[in-house]
Formats: sequence, structure tokens, C-alpha cells
Amino acid sequence: MAGNSKLSVLSIGSIIALVGLIGFGIYQYGLKATSTPVADKEFGEKVRGYLMANPYVLRDVIEELKAQEQLAASQQQSATLASLSDELKNDPSSFVAGNPDGDVTIVEFFDYRCGYCKRNFPDLMKTVEDDGNIRLVLKEFPILGEDSVLASQAAIASISQGKYMEFHTALMAVRGGLTKDRILNIASDVGLDVQKLEEDMQGEAVQNIIRKNYSLAQQLGVNGTPAFVIEDTFYPGAATAEQMEKLIVAAREKKKTTATN
Repeated sequence: MAGNSKLSVLSIGSIIALVGLIGFGIYQYGLKATSTPVADKEFGEKVRGYLMANPYVLRDVIEELKAQEQLAASQQQSATLASLSDELKNDPSSFVAGNPDGDVTIVEFFDYRCGYCKRNFPDLMKTVEDDGNIRLVLKEFPILGEDSVLASQAAIASISQGKYMEFHTALMAVRGGLTKDRILNIASDVGLDVQKLEEDMQGEAVQNIIRKNYSLAQQLGVNGTPAFVIEDTFYPGAATAEQMEKLIVAAREKKKTTATN
């Protein structure tokens, strides 16, 4: 019901806007054709009569308007992705899993307290491992509260100790809440120096990485987790292994086509 109501409101709004445009067009046409009120009225009545006899025209125009708006939005997003490509794929502060020399890069924005991220994690890693030629760039994007921020700070701080992927995997496997004590216990379990980790978590470098990821996400229009960028395609939401494989195949085909042109 909610979805249908939203569409109805959209359609009504579009019709109102369309009628306004038609009215303005009639007015402009009348100015060009003649300045007499009689001619304006006659033209307006003709247009009104046509629309009343052919109301489906409004539907067709609204659909075309939607299609053009979607195309414009897609083109804008492609331009944004292109401008941010280097920051997304090659930021030295982001951990790269999978094959660092892979021919396809997947960027994931995630939160350690996000249930969808956790459920998606096994499929994502299986896809990366089975393929063998994928760079997986992991962007910490803690948006679900203070505990999410603490988990991301700890994960980023673990990079310098060479234990990021083990820690990342353990955090993704956790069910239930994530408190600071629990995060540090998990860190200890995977062999991290907890005292050093706590010190590094509060460092300005760690805070700057999270701020940078927030900025990237905002520019891309990421408003939830997980969210993926597969080469130059933005994919919001969780993806099954099958969906991810299709996106990877499409990315490789596009790169091949671009290289031959």
C-alpha cells in the first residue's frame, strides 16, 4: 500500500507540473502567434480538447519525463564515479583483500553492526576467492552508532599490526552487540597487541580515514550498508554470489570493449 501511495503522489505531482508546462507553452505560443485574447483562448481550448480526448498522452509524457530523469541521474552518477575512481580504488589507507593485482576492483562500504553486511560477507568472500582475480577494497563506513565507530577505529588501527583481515573476519562473524570490551577481546583472540591498538585507535590518522570515507559515501549517494562499487557501477545493498558474479562479468566485458575501441 505504501509503495502504491507513493506512486500515486508522484503521478499527481507530475501531472500538475505537466499541466503547468502546457499552460506556459500555450501562453508562449499565443504570444508568438498573435497578441489577441481571442486567439489565445481558441488555442487553449483546442489543446484542452485534444488532451481531454486523448488523456493517455499525459501518461506517455510522464513516462518519458521519468525516463529522461533516470538517464540524467545515471549519467551524473557515472561522472561522479569517474571523478572519484582513484580515491575509491587506490587510496593507500584502505585495506585491499583478494588479489591486489586483480583485473576487477570491488569497493565495499560496510558497518560491523550491519546485519546485511554480516549475512552478505560469506558470499562476497567466496566470490572473491573463487574468482582469484578481484581486488576487494574495504571502506570502513560506521553509520550505526558509537559502537560501530569504535569497531571501525579498531579495525583500521589493526592494519599497522598486519592483522586486519583476521580481525575484520572475526568482527563480521560476531552476532549480537559490539561493545568496546568485546571488540578488544576479539582483537586479543586474533593476536593483536591490544594496548597498542587502543592507542592507535585514537590517533588522528584513523579519524581522518573515517572522515574521508564519509565524504566519499556522501558524494556517491551511499545512505546505507552494504554498498558496492564494481569498477564503474554503483550497487547499493546486499548482493548474492550470483548477482555479484553477473556484475563482475559485465565489468570485464565493458573493460574489454573499451580496450578494443
